[in-house]
Amino acid sequence: MQFFTIGVYNSNEEEFFRKLISNDIDMFCDIRQRRGVRGAKYSFVNSKRLQGKLSDIGISYKHIIDLAPSKEIRELQKSADSKNNVLKSKRKELGQVFVQEYNKRVINTFDFTFFLKNLQNIGAKNIVLFCVEENHKACHRSIVASRLINEYLYNVIHL
Repeated sequence: MQFFTIGVYNSNEEEFFRKLISNDIDMFCDIRQRRGVRGAKYSFVNSKRLQGKLSDIGISYKHIIDLAPSKEIRELQKSADSKNNVLKSKRKELGQVFVQEYNKRVINTFDFTFFLKNLQNIGAKNIVLFCVEENHKACHRSIVASRLINEYLYNVIHL
């Protein structure tokens, strides 16, 4: 299996789906808690529309809510962003408090063995982890990717 990560900010619909198709993605793992975005610009990644388009192009969809940061953890990052006067969409990396709490409450309790075995059992080959931030270092998907790299020795490509 090969893993990828993708965000949506600063992409358009055509570019976003082209990246998935050109990398032969066959499993799309949505690791957001809330599967919608405000406004028309990124409405193509709102859950129902996204799932419909993925189905049309032959990509399976899974919502892995257990990898989503809780509202409380997101609020910690929001406070750090506010303190640093940084907009979420312009953030370059996650705050240390977010990383610590996400690792403690999510990563260290998530059953990666079951997750990976399930992906193998369904024959997934090219799996993408999705959240909205453009830069993977500014998103929790980078923490998930680090665990896949460091503990399970997978290669991860950030699209």
